[in-house]
Amino acid sequence: MKFLKEIVGRILALWTLLVFVVTFILFMFPFMMFCYFKPDPLKTFRFVRFSQYWMNTFFFLTGCSLKVKGKENFAEGETYIVVCNHNSFFDVFIASPRIPGGNKTIAKIELARIPVFNWVYKAGSVLVDRKSDRSRAESFLQMKAVLDMGLHMCIYPEGTRNRTNEPLKSFHNGAFKLAIDTGRSIIPAVIFNTKKVLPVNKPFFMWPHKMEMHFLPPVKVESRDNVESLKKKVFEIMKVHYEKGLKN
Repeated sequence: MKFLKEIVGRILALWTLLVFVVTFILFMFPFMMFCYFKPDPLKTFRFVRFSQYWMNTFFFLTGCSLKVKGKENFAEGETYIVVCNHNSFFDVFIASPRIPGGNKTIAKIELARIPVFNWVYKAGSVLVDRKSDRSRAESFLQMKAVLDMGLHMCIYPEGTRNRTNEPLKSFHNGAFKLAIDTGRSIIPAVIFNTKKVLPVNKPFFMWPHKMEMHFLPPVKVESRDNVESLKKKVFEIMKVHYEKGLKN
């Protein structure tokens, strides 16, 4: 039975890749017509709306489902720094399209070098070369600009996918420094079961599963907060919620 699952999982991975490519091509035409050449923030608001339709189709065709909780934690007219846990490439397909309102994601620059795909990738992202101090500094200023134009900023504070057996990897400072510098509240977002869909320890394997994304109440920046205290506070909130969700 285990051997059969391994075979089926790789067939499903091939199907998922095919669905992604085909739906991406179909998505590109309306995106280029109605989004790409618009100025921000209109460009990003439309991009997120198209991404929702795209991902709804993608999940349906790959046999996955998604339940989102906590959208009421986004107050109308407010912009937030949304921090997400990161277990799988599928997190990217969930997070930005499901954050209420326009938003951009901090993303590594390497994928922006892929022809054609880079048009969409750049539209929804603030790009950073993690090997370059100058790039990191510039991306920080760009994230401030994103918030100033009325968009949310989505950040994965673990930096990379969590390959450990711990609920969360240790957090980097960027999201919390951004919150303190701008005074914007942080909304912790906890994603469940994407590791079951695309296991990090199994190359080219996919298994359909029900996924969930929970937006938790905003964490406001207090006058006594520094980067370390705010980072620790958000880490504990997300860890407790993740562990509780795994038991349910």
